[in-house]
Amino acid sequence: MVARACDLGVAMQLTNIARDVGEDARAGRLYLPLDWLREAGIRPEAWLSNPIFTPAAAGLVRRLLDEAERLYARAEAGIRGLPLDCRPGIGAARLIYGEIGREIASAGLDSISRRAVVPASRKLALLSRAIMSTVRPGLSPEGTALPETRFLVEAVAAAPMPARRIAWWSVEQRAAFVIELFARLEQRDRNIQAEGLRWTGSETGQAS
Repeated sequence: MVARACDLGVAMQLTNIARDVGEDARAGRLYLPLDWLREAGIRPEAWLSNPIFTPAAAGLVRRLLDEAERLYARAEAGIRGLPLDCRPGIGAARLIYGEIGREIASAGLDSISRRAVVPASRKLALLSRAIMSTVRPGLSPEGTALPETRFLVEAVAAAPMPARRIAWWSVEQRAAFVIELFARLEQRDRNIQAEGLRWTGSETGQAS
């Protein structure tokens, strides 16, 4: 379930990047994978100095959206496995971000000279669709976590939710859980660093 939540988060971030390619570049920010840029024949420095819409840029946006859609599909089982009271909000977010991708595609993948926007009326329709989807039976989330998000899944597994469900309206309870989770992540990183230092010291001793 946590792995599917991470899939959804990554998918939404990829959609954000695809939507803001031009805006980010004009602000001196570049979130496009450098290997994708090289494959498309685009030099990062030249791109940042003059971000214009080209077929090569459109191809990059298409790749981002395709990868996002793949992850949205993986996340579906996780959404449908949530408690009923959680599904509409998370489902609506997934549908609205997916719609941003379709808006970008309908504009010819040009997110350099324009920024895709989902009209309020369409958002309401998607929210209604998300609410209706709560009646569908849940699925069993399958598949491993992305390599990039595996550490989060492991951290949550090491800090499971309390036996008593956290009240959705309790900001304090949710904040406490998040703080504890990040504390465990920090401790995990320290343990890994300490283990690395011990291993390096051992190797050095053997070499001498």
